Amino acid sequence: MSRIDDLLSRMTLDEKIGQLVMQALGAGTIVTGPGAATDSSVDDVRQGRIGSILNLVGRDRILALQKIAVEETRLGIPLLVGLDVIHGYLTDAPVPLAETAAFRPDLWEETARMAAEEAAEDGVHLTFAPMLDLARDPRWGRMVEGPGEDPYVGRVMAAAKTAGFQGRDLTDPLSIGATAKHFVAYGAVNAGREYASVEVSDRTLHEFYLPAFKAAVDAGTVAIMPAFHDIAGRPMSGDKALLTGLVRDTWGFDGIYVSDYDAIGELVAHGVAADMAEAAAIGLEAGMDIDMMSAAYREGLKPAIERGLVSVDLLDATVRRVLAVKERLGLFDNPYARGTIAVARPRQERRALVRAVGAASCVLLKNDDAVLPLAPTGGRIALIGPFATTKREMIGAWYGLGDREEAVTIEAGVRAGFPHREVVVVEGVSGLGTETDGIAEAVAAAGEADLVLLAVGEAAELSGEAASRVRPGFTGRQAELVSAVIATGKPVVILLVCGRPLIETEAFAAAAAVLVIWHPGSEGGAAVAEVLSGRRPPSGKLPVSWPSHLGQVPIFYAQRNTGRPYAEGEFFVTKYVDASNEPLYPFGYGLSYTTFELGEPIVEATRFKPGETVNVTVRLANTGPVSADTTVFLFSHDCVASTARPILELKRFQTVTLAAGEETFLHFDLEPADFECLGPDLVPRAEPGDFVLSVGFSADRRLVKTVRVTLGD
Repeated sequence: MSRIDDLLSRMTLDEKIGQLVMQALGAGTIVTGPGAATDSSVDDVRQGRIGSILNLVGRDRILALQKIAVEETRLGIPLLVGLDVIHGYLTDAPVPLAETAAFRPDLWEETARMAAEEAAEDGVHLTFAPMLDLARDPRWGRMVEGPGEDPYVGRVMAAAKTAGFQGRDLTDPLSIGATAKHFVAYGAVNAGREYASVEVSDRTLHEFYLPAFKAAVDAGTVAIMPAFHDIAGRPMSGDKALLTGLVRDTWGFDGIYVSDYDAIGELVAHGVAADMAEAAAIGLEAGMDIDMMSAAYREGLKPAIERGLVSVDLLDATVRRVLAVKERLGLFDNPYARGTIAVARPRQERRALVRAVGAASCVLLKNDDAVLPLAPTGGRIALIGPFATTKREMIGAWYGLGDREEAVTIEAGVRAGFPHREVVVVEGVSGLGTETDGIAEAVAAAGEADLVLLAVGEAAELSGEAASRVRPGFTGRQAELVSAVIATGKPVVILLVCGRPLIETEAFAAAAAVLVIWHPGSEGGAAVAEVLSGRRPPSGKLPVSWPSHLGQVPIFYAQRNTGRPYAEGEFFVTKYVDASNEPLYPFGYGLSYTTFELGEPIVEATRFKPGETVNVTVRLANTGPVSADTTVFLFSHDCVASTARPILELKRFQTVTLAAGEETFLHFDLEPADFECLGPDLVPRAEPGDFVLSVGFSADRRLVKTVRVTLGD
């Protein structure tokens, strides 16, 4: 008899239910939700009424609780310890949207590995990451946690982060389980409003939102977290067709579903369950394994069984999955391994990693008259703005246990990076307040400087969960500060601190340069200084389309032509009458301190048969003065298909480093699946016909080079 069979045969009903309950308890917890639906205590662990905990931090606290579970409970089943380790645990990388801008899957995996090591050293077993919600609407605050707008990028990010967190061996005490979240289409909430309903077509769901989660399953993710919202009236925590029918039965997912905070209990608020017993039954029937922070399973599951709403056999199958994951993580054989191991890598090495990623994530949107990079010597620099000296804005939302006091500010980075230039710092206004007293001082400082660095944007607390904004732009009186400083006539470089696109089109137009630094991590200020000085030339590319106007959102590059595509000078076409259709900056946009040139794409054969691969080669040259990185994108367009296809679909990207004057040839291998589309039945199929393959530096259709290939005998 296996260990799991033996345990199941000896468990009471209460102990089985307890294995499905996840609660925060004890001193040392952090807050990630509105509060517990029921009070919990250490005695609940001792009596087997809790099988998993979350938000408890500190290896001594975790170890003490684990010892109670293993040594003082009747069956000795270890606890599963979960935490939101999103973009770092002690050492914070840039926020995920920023990190995506680096377009470096190797770095995505490496920062997840580092975070896993730090969390595992403290006793954590499971992270509630990666967040794979694609987003087209910057009003939604959780855009900061995800990989942007593109499904292919989401797939690559899912695989990289899952591999980084979980490593090669889940029993390795320096690995932690990954949780792909939030399943699914959370980025499409109505009006960009957190927790709101979602209305998407089945085609959009399958083509756009599901692929990243499929990639996480293929990569072996331990867990999936369904989202809070409903799609067309079906709350995710009760959607059996998706959770069991699609993901378990069709995709072959063999891990566990962990509910979001109180999400199963919230089936009552959704209006699909009358009480906790019904909520528990709906959740269990749908396939939900662990109930986080609600009373549904803890108080409702036994009554649901007694009322015949759900069977004990289904309960047993669910408990079996939870125990299997604990076994996969090595918790039965070595429950104390995580939290009693030595530091995996030196602190200096971790800081160097996040500094490099922070620099690689910066996106240069504008650089008139080559005002950047800044010379190491010269006149006075005025560093102005509410985020010039703040540490919290460097590490951003969901920073885990990152030490704010150790975060490198922009001021500290600039002073260290330019030791031979005078730097004057004036905040001017706060990031959120309404005072204007400091604007005059800021203007005076700008007037006496040769150049102004303007650190403005969005406070960290306005990005992330429950941080939807009706107007994503400058907050407080920052717009007045920006206008007044630019009016001095001095060259102004905007250092944009943000967790999403901020719609400030006029300010960007008036500035000499705009560098998006996002929330750049524990070494943020140092990373920004390296970009400003040119020691690390900017190479980041936008993972989202950047709107010119709020009325354009939701906005994304993968549009369909429609029956009346836009044409210059035509009236009865898809367009705005008061603004352009085009974003201010397209997906993939980002300037450098050098120039790059692409040759015409070359294919081995312009006609290929179903099942064959297509190899695309393109020459890339650095025609400018400095060594730098750049990213090249390969898009496809299916010219005629059974369903209308997007004008551009990303199929591959490569980020490479070239010295000044150097050239190379990039090779892209396209598999048969890259030429499939979902038919009217939503089943993938290859349809013969012409495809236009486009290679370029962004999704701007004016800046791509194309070749046509044909699928067919």
